[in-house]
Amino acid sequence: MEKYISVKDFEDAALAALPKTVRDYYKSGATDEYTLAENRRAFQRLRIRPKCLVGIKGCDTSTTILGEKVSMPVGISPTAMQRMAHPDGETATARAAQAERVIYTLSTISTSSIEEVAQAAPNAVKWFQLYIYNDREITKNLVLRAEKAGFKAIALTVDTPLFGLRRADIRNKFTLPKHLTLANFEGHLSNKIHSSGEGSGLSHYVNNLFDPSLTWDEIRWLKSITKLPIIAKGILRGDDAARAARAGCSAVLVSNHGARQLDGVPATIEVLPEIIAAVEQYNVEVYLDGGVTTGTDVYKALALGAKMASILVFVGRPALWGLAVAGQEGVQRMLNIIRKELEYTLQIAGTQTVPEITKDMVRHESTYSRL
Repeated sequence: MEKYISVKDFEDAALAALPKTVRDYYKSGATDEYTLAENRRAFQRLRIRPKCLVGIKGCDTSTTILGEKVSMPVGISPTAMQRMAHPDGETATARAAQAERVIYTLSTISTSSIEEVAQAAPNAVKWFQLYIYNDREITKNLVLRAEKAGFKAIALTVDTPLFGLRRADIRNKFTLPKHLTLANFEGHLSNKIHSSGEGSGLSHYVNNLFDPSLTWDEIRWLKSITKLPIIAKGILRGDDAARAARAGCSAVLVSNHGARQLDGVPATIEVLPEIIAAVEQYNVEVYLDGGVTTGTDVYKALALGAKMASILVFVGRPALWGLAVAGQEGVQRMLNIIRKELEYTLQIAGTQTVPEITKDMVRHESTYSRL
């Protein structure tokens, strides 16, 4: 593991090792993939402004999210079908999160079940990512199973009336490998993604089973069936963030679905300040994913979200790359790389704790280009 000293090292190794269909599924974005690139470039346009001679004596990366203390403000995003990357799949990723004391989010369309993940990592802080199905009983069953298994929150994906056009999956006629199933479902639902017809089997699955007619009333319905906090995942507008807060969400996750839904939308870090401003009057937490690959990325997001009492930055693909290379050990190594980079950034920038990261620690590059 010593030879892997950056997330990019894991990405390069994973992409070289994974089969083409799986590699393309994990790494691709919607249509021309402009937003996919922008998720990274937008972070690069931000500049950190370090303070000098402030008497740094180490640092503390811990924080509290939805009442749970975690070792750093970094969590693992839900990514689907992880047994395509490694035989242990989601159970290995959850064990890594448990070992590193960070939040793990399980995808609805996972290849390890809610119960398998709960058994593999009983002490991890686990969230369950939810799609709402046409059949509300299927949806309700998933939520109740997650609650019974000890998951701490429901991350409701709100940006997916249907799946975006992912050209690589269409060309590859992507389907789940025959030896795997969607483990949270039984019978025909667990195998439906194996049949693609023309184009992507995943899109075929979604278009047949997901409910595109959802409204904010679904938040109230979810709150009627579970006591778990609800997180609205996929927010890119301030007014939607406010609607989520008014509907009863405990948090909003600023996300463009890894740039896999609609090309041409903004990078998530670009819209974070708008979201923060929109929910400042509400008692909600704000999280972000998309394009995060370094500890300095995490620091920049924390600075832009500094008005919030709790902010969390999620990584999705980096966990897949670590998983593909070395299972649980690879995910842990990836997390520790980001942790070390964040610790160095905190100290060199003159901030010892997460609350000390204020908005004035970061400026857009245009601030300097005008000089």
